[in-house]
Order: sequence, then C-alpha cells, then structure tokens
Amino acid sequence: MNDTPTHPTVAGPVSAPTAAIEANGINVIAESERKGTPRTLFWPWCASNISVFGVAYGSYFLGFGVSFWQATIAGLLGTVLSFVLVGLVSLAGKRGSAPTMVLSRAAFGVRGNAAPTGVSWVLFVGWETALCSLATLATATVIERLGGGGGNVVKIVAFLVIVAVVVGAGVLGFTAIMRLQAWITVATAVLTVGYVALTVDEIALGAVGTLPSGGFAAVVGLAIFATAGFGISWVNCAADYSRYLPRSASSQGVVWWTTFGGAIAPVILVLYGLLLAGSEPGLMAAIGADPVGALTTLLPTWYLIPFAVVAVAGLVGGAVLDIYSSGLALLTLGLKVPRYVAAGVDGVLMILGTIYVVWFATDFIGPFTGFLITLAVPVAAWAGIFIADIALRKTDFAASELYDPRGRYGSVNVLSVALFVAATAIGWGLVTTFATQAWLTWQGYLLFLIGGKEGDWAFANLGIIAALLIGFVGYAVFARGAVREQEAVSPRPGAGRAA
Repeated sequence: MNDTPTHPTVAGPVSAPTAAIEANGINVIAESERKGTPRTLFWPWCASNISVFGVAYGSYFLGFGVSFWQATIAGLLGTVLSFVLVGLVSLAGKRGSAPTMVLSRAAFGVRGNAAPTGVSWVLFVGWETALCSLATLATATVIERLGGGGGNVVKIVAFLVIVAVVVGAGVLGFTAIMRLQAWITVATAVLTVGYVALTVDEIALGAVGTLPSGGFAAVVGLAIFATAGFGISWVNCAADYSRYLPRSASSQGVVWWTTFGGAIAPVILVLYGLLLAGSEPGLMAAIGADPVGALTTLLPTWYLIPFAVVAVAGLVGGAVLDIYSSGLALLTLGLKVPRYVAAGVDGVLMILGTIYVVWFATDFIGPFTGFLITLAVPVAAWAGIFIADIALRKTDFAASELYDPRGRYGSVNVLSVALFVAATAIGWGLVTTFATQAWLTWQGYLLFLIGGKEGDWAFANLGIIAALLIGFVGYAVFARGAVREQEAVSPRPGAGRAA
C-alpha cells in the first residue's frame, strides 16, 4: 500500500526557507527518511525530564503529608508506570510514521479526533509556558545571588535568550531537536552530579526518618500526582519522536528506550529531592514560590553559573519537545500553514503566557497544580482509548486513510468520543487541587460518593486513574469488532485526498 498522502491539504512536506528547517508536517514520513534505532529515543526523553525541576517534585510529594518511604515507593511507582504508557504510545509512531494526534484518528475518526487534539494542544502550550517561566525565574535568582540584582532587566534578558532557543529549536524541527537533546542530556547529567556533590551535606537523615506517615488515600494521591506530572504529560506526543524510525525497528526496544529515557532522571532526582525537602521544611515552602530558584540557596556562589546552565538547559529540553508537538497538534486541528509557522504561532502564545507568569502572577504552584490535574483527566481518558486501540490492532495503520473522513476510520467514531466525554466527566468529578482556585471550584462533584471534598480521598485525584481505566476498558471491550472490520477493509482508491 502506498502510504504517502496524495494531496497538499494533508500538510505534507513543504519547501522550507533553508535545508536546516524540517519540511515534514503531519504527513506520513517517507520510507526513505525513516532511520535510526530505538536507542536514539533515549536522548529526547531523558533531556526533557532531566531538569532539576525533578528535585522540586520531592517537595511536592511530601506535601501530601506522607513519610519518606511512602513518598519514595508511591512517587517512583507512579513515575515509572506513567512512562510505560509513553513507551506504549511510541509504538504507534513506528507503526504509522505520523504524529501522535494524527494516528489517534484511527480510534476517534478523522474529525472526531478534534476534541482530544485540542486538549493536547492546550496542555503542550501550558507546559512550554510553565517551563520557560521556571527557567526565567531560576536565571534571575542566580544573577541576583551573584550580585547582579534581580530586577526586570535580568529577567528580560533571560527571558529573551530562553524563548529564542525554544522557539528556534521548534522552528528548525526534528533533526535539530534530536541533536540538541543529546547535548542537553550529557551536559545536565554532568552538572547535576556536581549539584548533588555540593548539597549532599544538607541532608539530615534523622529529620527525614522522623517524617510522619500518611494514610492510604494520601499515598494513592501522591502516586497519581506523579503519574500526572511526568508520563501523562508526555503521552500525547510520544509518537512524534518515534515516527522517523523504520517499521522494522524492535517494538520492545521502542517501549524500553522511551520508558528508560523518560523515567531514569526523574527517579534519581525525585529521590534526592525527597531527601533535601525532608531535611529542611523551609525549603519546601520556598519551592512553592520559585521551585528551581529555591534550590540555589543550598549552593556556594562559585557553582551558581554551572547550576544556572543545568537548570535552564533541563527546562529548555522539555519546552522544546512541547513546542514541537504543539505545532504538530495545531496542524492536526486543521491550520493550513507549514509546520515551522505553526511552531512560531505557538511560540508567540508561549511568550505571552511566560510574561504573565513571570511578571504578573503572584503564585506558581497553585495555578500549575490546577492546570496539571484538570487537563490530566481528559488526556488520561484519551490515553486509555488510544492504548487499547494500539493493543487491538494486529497490522500497521492504513496511514493514508488517516487524512480521509471517507476512509476506513470514518469521520467520527461515536463510541470513542462518547467514552472520552464520559471518562472526562467522571474523572473531573473525582479530582480537586491543593490550592483553592476559583476557576476550579466546580470540580469534585462526585466526591460525595467517597467521603466528600473534605474526606480522606478528596485530594487523591482518583479521577485521573478512573478516566484512564474507563477509556481503556470501554474501548477494549466494545471496539474489538470495529477494529477487526477496519483491518479487513481494502485501501480506498485515492485515500488521503481529504484532510
């Protein structure tokens, strides 16, 4: 079967201003361009998660009121399992050679896929904004400690440099990003070891060991928060970085290297963050206002510049993947522009959002937690449905028909859309956030079933897991026959002519 789209409305390769800019958009990657091995997936996923922001998560985990060992087991379990989901979705990229949210059309229909794609786009833009904001604040904090002042001039300079790197990489595209991520992984790993060596004497094992234990609901809530903060936040772009692999690449290798690359840094950094935060209660409070910047207070002055490099590089690594995938999601929604223009559009939104967070917002962790939990619910619902779809399919995607609402995948898959809406509605009814956010008071309307908004399970955010399971089980049970029928259909002549 010819799996190259045959009409420009499919947003295929375009003429880029220079050869350095990726020409591919949301089209199927041509066989001649598929290269590499699953091992190469380690670099983008490690670089995007090696940020010292992972150390700050240790403080967030202890905020659930649990002991060190409870936080370690629940947090690391949630982190690793969440990246297994990312690994599973990466399989779709190898099998379909198209972006994640294009491949999702097989489960939702070409037009029915708009809702989960829209949610994904908002999540990507939100994450890239949060990461650029953190990088800007961390840089300003370091310069202030060096005696350069912490005023607006420093923040503006840091902001301009950071957004230039992020937007520039997003515009250049896949090859530039893969090279940048390899460099970021090596550089941040070396400098993070230095950070640990210089701050290890701040750990007071006696204080860590006396942290009181929390209840079972708190432990479950922590594990779910880790799932939402790490893998769930990446699951909807996993195939974007495996779509260039040849179809002959090892499926087990794709899952392993994605999972290992994504989870290894957070596992180590979170564990260290738990030790630091458990040793000094004041550090936990400081992290809430400026997560990365607060960590500089533990360092000698001479290491502040290396720390700034590792902090900013790690955050930029995550933001780069987000802006690249947000551009692809925007194209999938129907924007008729070249990929690099879409990345630029999202860059403008990221810039505006970062300006608000850095110069006008009075709190970071409250709004961030609310945003994370709120969008994690529909993303989890989508992930459950799409992973079930991947598991049910015995053959590769009919790639060209992913762009044609008249093809085998249809315009709207009513079952998938209904499951997505139902799982999201139930999920939102079972979540709430730590900080009281006026715009989120409507959440938790089903918590009366498990003790109410003040009960032990109120902040466990069971809605994320509920949405994932409802999507997965519902699709696995009721869509089995439909998937078999799709795979039995012969390719339509001219498939791919309508986007």
